[in-house]
Amino acid sequence: MNDWFPFVFVLFALVAGGLAYWQWQARKRRLEGFTLLAQRLGLRHSREDPFGLLDEPFSLFRRGDGRGIEHVLDGTYREVPIRAFDYWYYDESTDSKGNRSRSYSRFSCVLMPMDASCFRLSIAPENLFTRLADALTFRDIGFESEEFNRAWNVTSDDAAFAHAFVDARMVAWLLANGGPHAFEVVGDRILVARRRIDPSEYPGMLDAAVAFRAQVPRVVFDLYPRGG
Repeated sequence: MNDWFPFVFVLFALVAGGLAYWQWQARKRRLEGFTLLAQRLGLRHSREDPFGLLDEPFSLFRRGDGRGIEHVLDGTYREVPIRAFDYWYYDESTDSKGNRSRSYSRFSCVLMPMDASCFRLSIAPENLFTRLADALTFRDIGFESEEFNRAWNVTSDDAAFAHAFVDARMVAWLLANGGPHAFEVVGDRILVARRRIDPSEYPGMLDAAVAFRAQVPRVVFDLYPRGG
């Protein structure tokens, strides 16, 4: 057994070193990707979160035992003020031997303002983000379109607001364009989230976020004015 120990030790060191190098390269590539993306889109880029975004009252930011935000893009995109960023959280567990481990979930997010004062509303794909919607502990709200009801989970603390927000035009847009995104509205903020993507894919997500914002029915602004 002792004859094998140096070999095992060297092998372990090589594996650990290779993993550390791969992680360093991945972080380096992601930083370079965001730097180039910010230059291309005319946005500001911060490696850390200078805005305290975790204080925003979205349910996604309350998940897990620990969480963080990095690579924040800030500025105006297609005439809409946006903040786009990487978000992660982890769940910590302990096995029967007392060993602790962490399981990470990673997301790409876009935050936008809107000129309304909204009840909490979550619109999430049934097959991916239902857990996020269920975290609100409200019953899934049904709509006239059975296709939409099968594909999307909608929860809110005010059903009348949800039906005003998710009108027939919004239903059609979500079915055609919502894809892998989850949408959460609280107060005068919209959060769009999906499983983490490469920096080069962020423009497509920004386009989807801005398009979703443009679909918000006019009646929402009339019935639920900001400051009203």
